[in-house]
Amino acid sequence: MAKDSYLVGLIGSGIGPSLSPALHEQEADRQGLRYLYRLIDIDTLGVPPEAVGELLRAARDLGFDGLNITHPCKQLVIDHLDALAPQAEALGAVNTVVFEDGRAIGHNTDVTGFAASFARGLPDAPMERVVQLGAGGAGAAVAHATLTLGAGQVTVVDALPERAAALAGSLNRHFGSGRAVTAAPEELAGLLERADGIVHATPTGMAAHPGLPFPAGLLHPGLWIAEVVYRPLETELLRTARAIGCAALDGGGMAVFQAADAFRLFTGREPDSARMLADIAELASAVGTPR
Repeated sequence: MAKDSYLVGLIGSGIGPSLSPALHEQEADRQGLRYLYRLIDIDTLGVPPEAVGELLRAARDLGFDGLNITHPCKQLVIDHLDALAPQAEALGAVNTVVFEDGRAIGHNTDVTGFAASFARGLPDAPMERVVQLGAGGAGAAVAHATLTLGAGQVTVVDALPERAAALAGSLNRHFGSGRAVTAAPEELAGLLERADGIVHATPTGMAAHPGLPFPAGLLHPGLWIAEVVYRPLETELLRTARAIGCAALDGGGMAVFQAADAFRLFTGREPDSARMLADIAELASAVGTPR
């Protein structure tokens, strides 16, 4: 018989403003489920990211059905899991853990979340040459998604050259040689002249990190922009890009579709992503703080 009561949570740093509890609980309410989504903030607990294994074991012992995992624990949690879904294994990062029959199984719904959002919001975008800013945890997920969607080549730009190189290497092993290359931030002007679009996967634009990730003058109407930040839904980058005629996608869709995929994994029930998209528009406009 299907369960009608669930206990889940989110492990990460500085997650107080996260919209995940509201997104999950509101959808569960509409489905007639008892669903409690708890925040497990390592900053509040005063423990380092490496404590994720202990927190995972404690949650399993306390009867949690699953956990979402966010920065800075998405890679660290892997050593404490019993198995990985193919997507998480390919990415080397986990954002969703499901407890099944005493085992902890790691998944990554960031990849599928971004892919679903992009396909919905920029369905006809040309993707021969894509420039991606940011090679952190979110960056790895969206780069995998972008290549899965059929991008010809992704150029990864990060302030840390070694991080960009590591991501490009991983992408080339998975998708084939030459599908990903790296470039330095000072090469952006030339890159964007020739690019079809930009995937922005750095924290710039969040309420706590306002501003633009590069000079506004580098934008031109021939570019599309896909944003990962969703609080606020309209970052300065999106506002500036739309003002000159760029097609632009906010980060709300990725947040919703990754949450919907996690909800499905936790409950086995089909979420209504259209209702959840309406939820995030309302929730994200209520408070302009970062996730």
